[in-house]
Amino acid sequence: MNAAKPFDEMHAADGTIRTHYQPYSDWLGRTPRELIARKRKEADLAFHRVGITFNVYGADGGKERLIPFDLLPRVIPGDEWRALEAGLRQRVRALNAFLADIYHDREILRAGRIPADQVLNNAQFRPEMQGVHVPGGLYAMIAGIDLVRAAGADGKGEYYVLEDNLRVPSGVSYLLENRKMMMRLFPDLFSRYDVQPVEHYPDLLLETLRAVAPAGVLDPTAVLLTPGAFNSAYFEHSFLAQQMGVELVEGQDLFVKDDTVFMRTTQGPRRVDVIYRRLDDDFLDPEVFRPDSMLGVPGLMSAYRAGRVTLANAVGTGVADDKSIYPYVPEMVRFYLGEEPVLNNVPTWMLREPDDLAYTLAHLPELVVKEVHGAGGYGMLVGPAATKAEIEEFRQRILAAPEKYIAQPTLALSTCPTFVDAGIAPRHIDLRPFVLSGGREIRMVPGGLTRVALKAGSLVVNSSQGGGTKDTWVVG
Repeated sequence: MNAAKPFDEMHAADGTIRTHYQPYSDWLGRTPRELIARKRKEADLAFHRVGITFNVYGADGGKERLIPFDLLPRVIPGDEWRALEAGLRQRVRALNAFLADIYHDREILRAGRIPADQVLNNAQFRPEMQGVHVPGGLYAMIAGIDLVRAAGADGKGEYYVLEDNLRVPSGVSYLLENRKMMMRLFPDLFSRYDVQPVEHYPDLLLETLRAVAPAGVLDPTAVLLTPGAFNSAYFEHSFLAQQMGVELVEGQDLFVKDDTVFMRTTQGPRRVDVIYRRLDDDFLDPEVFRPDSMLGVPGLMSAYRAGRVTLANAVGTGVADDKSIYPYVPEMVRFYLGEEPVLNNVPTWMLREPDDLAYTLAHLPELVVKEVHGAGGYGMLVGPAATKAEIEEFRQRILAAPEKYIAQPTLALSTCPTFVDAGIAPRHIDLRPFVLSGGREIRMVPGGLTRVALKAGSLVVNSSQGGGTKDTWVVG
């Protein structure tokens, strides 16, 4: 793993253009920068009109922002995508098997392949799910797997899984809207490629939700449960509900009677069979989790445990995407599937281990340190970009509670040409494919959401930290 020089998605080591970027490079060479700048303003106006914004909490006081959209797409050759697809399917199968196991027989814990206390004492482990049977044994029907690419010793780019998102993975609305925008703004560039379609994602999502309905329900009713308009991802909630043709509901729109969930409608109560929930476990049912939650549905867990409603994703999936469990996912692949992992993890030090802690403290300026429960780019230290004061402050936080942190090498994420104020320049990117598990099939649309760190030299791609997004083209 070479952290010194990032893998360039467009240019080979000798400076030549990679084959799958050649039509794009030709087009870029003939397109005036003023035209691209004009198109970017057009895109910003269109996104504002549609309402594609997100809320940033904290310092900005909940201010709505537009996620910056970069007009220069990321291109992935079809054979490269097929290899990724195989690795993603394998990983999600193993994660679902792990979740089914720890809430039932706990074979992997009894075999000593993962320390039992790491799982059973994890804040995301839900004892309420012990022995609960979920349709098809599927817990994570919708997964967002974050991939990064680094240069290998042979100069080729190697993909690594940076993070598994299994609770309420978000961002797919930007994937879909970015594609619509690119087709509208640059039809001439599109015509140079055989770009694989992504617009059928809402259909696949609805099929996935219907496939995991409770047993015996022939024509299931699905809804999307949102925390409400003040949630940072509310645009996505309303967008996906509209695209799937299902009702967008809040907790107050639902009630439970005789262990059955009903939706209030103008024609009277209507039974609900599948809930695509976009709020965290803690807020789902005030009778079981947080009693002060006004967002959930009293009695929902009772209906769920009785098998009268399906929640997607299942309650308790967070234990499998916790950063303290992440290092064990390759072992899950071997244990449950009897296979070697197709996709590698980023090497990870677990600071609960004394040797790992000692190494990390000695190399803090070189490493990335993350809170095991952190998300969105918060609660992390990027050693090479931090000041001495920041490093020392983080050192004290680690010493106070080492079990709350993991450390990883500072990967030089691959770069892709990006249109910034100074012109076209390389910026670091990652990729979040969305993997759907329903029934016997695991499906996904080609590509995913490419996130880009718009600040020069930055490795943090999260929108909350100033990152943007690109359209991702998987080409034939």
